[in-house]
Amino acid sequence: MAGRYARRMDAPHSPALDISDEAFDALVEEAFDEIPAPLLENIDNLIFVVEDEPEDGSDMLGYYEGTALTEREAYGYGQLPDRIVLFKGPLTRLCGDEDELYDEIVVTLVHELGHYHGIEEDRLHELGWG
Repeated sequence: MAGRYARRMDAPHSPALDISDEAFDALVEEAFDEIPAPLLENIDNLIFVVEDEPEDGSDMLGYYEGTALTEREAYGYGQLPDRIVLFKGPLTRLCGDEDELYDEIVVTLVHELGHYHGIEEDRLHELGWG
């Protein structure tokens, strides 16, 4: 079953941390080093995207859109890739400095990769990746 699973901001909005797109992208790339290896082993037909803001104006930090590995049957050649999207605006408004931003990027990536692997929202929160 295809779905869209989002990680939302729990804290109130604050002024955005001032960081360039290039520096933000560099933090995202660096964050992959912190992701548990089992979450990266079976990646297939998945892209990672950074966008400025969610289209719906929400406080969504990121989302996974696609068919979880646990739900896939006939899947492969010719199908559009699943997507994990991170939203720079909400992430930079949540964090007070680049270290905190880096940590939130890691948590958001792990959270969305968890959905890609079929891990439900409640379980991700139990594991500390909420």
